[in-house]
Amino acid sequence: MTLKRMQKGLAILVGAFVFYTAATGPFEGLIQRAIFLALVATLGFALYPLGAGKSWRPVGVLIDLALSAIAIFACGYVVWNYDKIMTTLPWATTLDKALTAGLVLAVLELGRRTVGLIFPVLVLIGLGYALFGNLLPGPLHHRGFDSAFVTETIFLGDLGIWGMLTGVAATVIASFVLFGALLLHTGGGQAFMDLAMRLGGRQPGGAAKIATIASGLFGMISGSAVANVATTGNFTIPMMIRLGYPRAFAAAVEAVASTGGQIAPPIMGAAAFVMAEILGIPYVTIILGAIIPAVLFYLSVFMTVHFVALRRNLAVVPDEDLPDWAVITAPRRVLPILAALGGLGIGIYLGRSISTSAFYGVVGLLIAFVATQAGRLSIRQMTHMIVEGLEDAGKGMVIIGVLLAGAQVLVSMINLTGIGVTLSSLIVTMAGDSVPLVAVIVAGVCLIMGMGLPTTAAYVLVAAVLAPAMTAVGVDPLAAHLFVFYFATISVITPPVCVAVFVGAGIAGTNWLPAAGEAVRLGAVTYVVPFLFLLYPGMTLQGSWFDAVEAITAGLVLVIAIPALLAGTRLTASRGLDIAILLAVIAIAIWPHPVTPFIALAALAGIFMIGSEKRGVAT
Repeated sequence: MTLKRMQKGLAILVGAFVFYTAATGPFEGLIQRAIFLALVATLGFALYPLGAGKSWRPVGVLIDLALSAIAIFACGYVVWNYDKIMTTLPWATTLDKALTAGLVLAVLELGRRTVGLIFPVLVLIGLGYALFGNLLPGPLHHRGFDSAFVTETIFLGDLGIWGMLTGVAATVIASFVLFGALLLHTGGGQAFMDLAMRLGGRQPGGAAKIATIASGLFGMISGSAVANVATTGNFTIPMMIRLGYPRAFAAAVEAVASTGGQIAPPIMGAAAFVMAEILGIPYVTIILGAIIPAVLFYLSVFMTVHFVALRRNLAVVPDEDLPDWAVITAPRRVLPILAALGGLGIGIYLGRSISTSAFYGVVGLLIAFVATQAGRLSIRQMTHMIVEGLEDAGKGMVIIGVLLAGAQVLVSMINLTGIGVTLSSLIVTMAGDSVPLVAVIVAGVCLIMGMGLPTTAAYVLVAAVLAPAMTAVGVDPLAAHLFVFYFATISVITPPVCVAVFVGAGIAGTNWLPAAGEAVRLGAVTYVVPFLFLLYPGMTLQGSWFDAVEAITAGLVLVIAIPALLAGTRLTASRGLDIAILLAVIAIAIWPHPVTPFIALAALAGIFMIGSEKRGVAT
């Protein structure tokens, strides 16, 4: 009981710190980041205790207390010596080295407990390469750096653990985590679910479409595809199974839809803010560039579910299970969401920082929530819901804070050693400056490097190492970063380490392998869309209005033709002819010429119209 109270108190403290600094503005860079990391590390050791439920838990308590104390002392040391660190570039002392080692150990241990072993191992490899890379032969050789220089880079400056990624986590991302948690806990979560049920329930494959809509709405706010599967999946997957959907299909729908939430604005699994900082362009530019691909993704999932539902005769959701529109559109449901989004939009329109804009959104949400619930809920009930939101926000910041602090250490070592430039040069040399070949190589490496990593950490890793390879052959920087971001993200549904599928299959009570096959089919268009970034500048809203129309047209052809192809949709009396026609249409759509997408769309529409009477349920 004491531990639970400690967890709750620390989580509320973290949420309150973020709320305060979003309202008043953050402290000086290193101070804000050090306080934030100290808070989330302390909360992390309370939330993920070592040896919980084991006989050796007392040893775990000592280790947790020691690591928490080290993290707090190291962060406090930086706050106390802020002026000295920022003005004199101090030499690393023995104490500095010890504090660096202890803090990095605490961060990596928390990373291991929260997301598994892959992430801390990657950071350790980066550190080992910085210290001992001078012993390697060939192009991977560098001049070598001693422990003092590595300490100064990581701990005694703003390029290491206190760098940009930790800064974004401690300000912008933390503010949006708070915004999302309060939105969900004050009724937004149920509103999203009810809206999804009403919009998709009565269509063919209604339960799967509910999962797609609900997971997309939740995923746009949450920062983790896996967490999204674990939450919305506990409702949507049993509903699909109850209506007779195959278990593997149910698991795959939820996994793919939850992954789609990570590539959809406004948050994109928190990567949108990191991308804006890395590229040095406005956040609004990032979310505008991601809108068309995200819409195409969800259209493709809808079309695949629709075609599969027609072929398999999947059941719709009974009317009695659907909420009434009167309930969905009630002011107490709608106004808090509109006020939250309105406050956020006003802040952005007025040119305020993203953190401050999120604060405006939170204030609008809370005012509307209290106004619409007054008389219906007691003050105590409303306070409890808001405090629960603060608590959930604090807990959500642990993974993000720890991952980005660890990722910042890795990125600083990549920059220090120049390995990113080396690997990019090797890829470009291997591909012979061919953009398509570089893209294919980068896509494959992104899928491998992103396996087992959360969205933001996966993006940071591939952005540091692989995005430069694409910009080196002339790819627009925004298109290059969205390209690697997409492939790093969809690694969670790509075998063999498809963690979102693992969770979905566990809820569905089925083997993960057939679920992974279904997931790859449902998300097939997502493997193609990033290549459209390279073919059509308008896909990211770069260029003229015609470029955007051309890109949208090509995308529409793909989101209809590819699902129809993979679902076995009948267009003619011959399955072989159907395949040939659809492949030809896809090839025309992606052929780099201004008129080919329109030709492909006209051909596809004509084929569907001519074959409408012949299409039926495939056997």
